[in-house]
Amino acid sequence: MNIKKQFKEGLITNNPVLVQLIGMCATMAITTTLFNGVGMGLSVLIILTCCNVVVSALRKIIPNEIRLAIFVVIIAGFVTIVDLLLQAFIPALSEALGVFIPLIVVNCIIIGRAEAFCQKNTVGASFFDGIFQGLGYTCVLIIMCVVRELLGSGRFGGGLIDIANGFRFTLDGTGGGIQIFPADYGASILNLPFGGFLTLGTLIAVMQYALKKAAKKKELAEKAAAEAAEKEVED
Repeated sequence: MNIKKQFKEGLITNNPVLVQLIGMCATMAITTTLFNGVGMGLSVLIILTCCNVVVSALRKIIPNEIRLAIFVVIIAGFVTIVDLLLQAFIPALSEALGVFIPLIVVNCIIIGRAEAFCQKNTVGASFFDGIFQGLGYTCVLIIMCVVRELLGSGRFGGGLIDIANGFRFTLDGTGGGIQIFPADYGASILNLPFGGFLTLGTLIAVMQYALKKAAKKKELAEKAAAEAAEKEVED
């Protein structure tokens, strides 16, 4: 188990949204305020980690023919638990996210990790995979929320930060956030569904460019090292 490698994969080289290109529907739909992004990200992180652990623990006794059905049942169980907890303790978040919490059941990130990773690896490795893949997903949501909110409305931390009653964090979704510049000067298109497509597309392009540049740099370094070693042998 290589925790450092799993951390890097979850956040960068195998990021579920920007590299694997899965789980994008909810990513574009709910990233209008920081409150929504943080709530959705943490919900997926918790469900993904719990499902990973259970699937890995049961991987040797789950019949191969019905494994996908079993995965869905496990995921549905944890989604129901999280959904009910949100309704009970953070109703504002439950209402804001709406149908996208139940739809986590068919989120490709969770099913994909169960299929590609957990049924082949230990409980410990699967636990950290859930944590780091969830963090990678949450980071993308937060970045998109910040970009769309700031450039679209001139605001930061909508629903989560309340400065009217002194600077504090709130879980009732009523926080007005911090107004950086007047909303009239914002690109309001970013608050619309198209803004989600535009923001996500830009982030994916930046990530792919960075990964290709890093890969090319690594290739040149390996080539230079090989040439240097070959020269030493000749000498």
